[in-house]
Amino acid sequence: MANENKTLPIARVFGNLFRGFPKLLLTNLLFAIPAAVFFAAFFAINTLTGINSFFIQLFTVIPLFPFYAGVVSVTLHIAKGELDVDVFRTFVANVKENFLRFLVHGILFYIAAFFTYYSATLYFRMGAENGMFYVLMAFCILIGVLLMFFFFHVPAMTVSFDLPMKAIYRNGLLMSFGELKSNLIATFGLFLMLVVASSFLICCGGNSIAIAVVTAVLGLFILPSVTAFIINSAIYKRMYIMITDRESQSRKVDKRLSEKYSELENLRRKKAEEDTAGQLRKLEIDESADGDEYIYFDGKMIKRSVLIKMKRAAEESGEN
Repeated sequence: MANENKTLPIARVFGNLFRGFPKLLLTNLLFAIPAAVFFAAFFAINTLTGINSFFIQLFTVIPLFPFYAGVVSVTLHIAKGELDVDVFRTFVANVKENFLRFLVHGILFYIAAFFTYYSATLYFRMGAENGMFYVLMAFCILIGVLLMFFFFHVPAMTVSFDLPMKAIYRNGLLMSFGELKSNLIATFGLFLMLVVASSFLICCGGNSIAIAVVTAVLGLFILPSVTAFIINSAIYKRMYIMITDRESQSRKVDKRLSEKYSELENLRRKKAEEDTAGQLRKLEIDESADGDEYIYFDGKMIKRSVLIKMKRAAEESGEN
């Protein structure tokens, strides 16, 4: 731990990346199988229907997003320096556990991408006639960036904490602009990754077959896990601090409320006992009478002998 603290953050990130790269490749192989299946299915639908729309192909992310839970969980371990993670078990377990939640995340991701893109392009075209629409375009881009930051945190939060969906989305929105430094670091890391990936495409020299092969290799076997690793490396520490602090504060509030409730209950019980004692002291009972009949007192039928004992105890406590 001492050595880790002396290591620069960027050095730790690259160290974890290089040492964990074989596990990242295995994670990508597990992710590539469903990715290829869903991509091929929507490519066939796009082609056979003649629509040929990018957003038909983007439907791939919805059924694929649950498998991204496995990628996020494995890369989160590696980002934290836990390089002994069992890739296959961790991947499969998190896909099963978070399937429905990540399916919802995938739907929201698709909706966010769809409306951000079409809103920005619409206002860009309208800006040619009226420059004021460029302001709306810039606003749409800003919203899109904040949504990107939102999706930096939501997957990692989902696999790390047992939180309701409402809490996950609320915290994701708060961290999308509240953790700006971490978000910008993640964005810069993704930019560098794209620069490196683009250099491989440039080396293809315009050969369409080579470009297709390199794109497929990068897209299926390298970029998914490296993308998740970069994001998690940038955001996980601040995310853990925020969530655990909020949970700690929530527990403190619950404890204070519980203590207050107990105090009120004790006061209520004490007042009820005092009221009962006062009624007993005022109660007139003929102690010389024969028999031990039942007498109605405080909503209950109580034997006369028992009431006499209760009355004497109340009188003694009143004298003390």
